[in-house]
Amino acid sequence: RVNNWWADNLPVNAGRYNFDTIKYVYYRDITVSLEAFKAGEYDISWETSSKQWATGYDSPAVKKGLIRKEEIPDGSPVGMQGFMFNTRRTIFRDRRVREALGYAFDFGWTNQKLMYGAYQRTKSYFERSELAAKGLPSPEELKILEKYRGRIPDEVFTKEFQPPATDGSGDVRQNLRMAVSLLRSAGWAVDPKTRRLAHKNLRDERGNPLKMEFEILLDSPAFERLALPFVANLDKLGITVRVRTVDDSQYVNRLRKFDFDMIIGGAGGEIAPGNEQRAYWSSKSADTEGGLNYAGIKDPVVDELVELVITAQDRQSLVMRTRALDRVLLWGHYVIPQWHVAHTRAAYWNKFSRPELIPRYRIDFYTWWIDSQKERSLAR
Repeated sequence: RVNNWWADNLPVNAGRYNFDTIKYVYYRDITVSLEAFKAGEYDISWETSSKQWATGYDSPAVKKGLIRKEEIPDGSPVGMQGFMFNTRRTIFRDRRVREALGYAFDFGWTNQKLMYGAYQRTKSYFERSELAAKGLPSPEELKILEKYRGRIPDEVFTKEFQPPATDGSGDVRQNLRMAVSLLRSAGWAVDPKTRRLAHKNLRDERGNPLKMEFEILLDSPAFERLALPFVANLDKLGITVRVRTVDDSQYVNRLRKFDFDMIIGGAGGEIAPGNEQRAYWSSKSADTEGGLNYAGIKDPVVDELVELVITAQDRQSLVMRTRALDRVLLWGHYVIPQWHVAHTRAAYWNKFSRPELIPRYRIDFYTWWIDSQKERSLAR
């Protein structure tokens, strides 16, 4: 902390920046990181793993109250996370195929068995905010969407978007039947000789029927246990899927070049969407190496809706235009939605205090301070 900082006494900074020094410690392995935290190597851990949160903090320090585990309310938008298709790949260009594969993801079972029931299903690119599309389009939204009728899915006007649901039992037979029906309508069928899915008309570079096979690219082993049950369900449909986990450098380079079939990714979550929406969804960004349009969306309607969002003149028009964009993206099935949590998980050595009133959007750690009495108690 800089002494005699010129803005120290401004009202906006009152009670903030209470630490003389803040040190960030990086670990390549989350298991090692957790053990280091419990050993007192660092003071606070923002936990993102439901498994770690449920099972990893069973230590004497937690039982004695030396370490506090707290789920702090967080009202900030979370955006979309999911299995994201690279629609540049031939097998993913048909919207029906993308929708079909969504029926193979068993969120109910995954949440109960692998994530300790900690998550809610994400249903919007602007989840947990007033910008999220809900129900059927309002009259204000219809004024925006009507000019695109016939160029966007009919479901935008007639249905509320809901990802395929499961009961957590692991039995997804009915959902897989829906997937088979959609795949057949898109020209895919199981080859009786190989028991693998192939297209009736499309051919690969060798002239053979195009097979439904692809790779899920990951940058963390922690996602493997979440991806593999999805892969197992896809296998029942005759789809061959490989899961490949690579180091961060290779992962970033492959994303920059759009050299992947499917990733766990997403976007959105802004309180006030603006120019960044071009980077996420525009046709120009889809063709720009290093761009953020990983899904490869090239849709003139999406381009126009993005510009409407950016040029909104007031909050009300921004909300309506963003909801319209949200609906078109959702029914494009560019992502198989995954999950979100309604709070931030914090584990910390019990030496901190903070104001009773917490921010609505995200945690302001800079309003915390070292409580000398608590710190002395830890040292005993």
